[in-house]
Amino acid sequence: MLFAHLKRILGLGRLRLRGPCGANDEFLLAATAQNLRKLAKIFPAPQQLRKA
Repeated sequence: MLFAHLKRILGLGRLRLRGPCGANDEFLLAATAQNLRKLAKIFPAPQQLRKA
């Protein structure tokens, strides 16, 4: 499912950078974005305190 999510949701169906280094960099950025989304779901944003 993770690879399918990268292809469909994050638009990684076709790589835009050329060469193996470019493809590696692009896939690394997409995987990092996917991991950050997963972390954001695990650790919700702290609630702000309201001043009365």
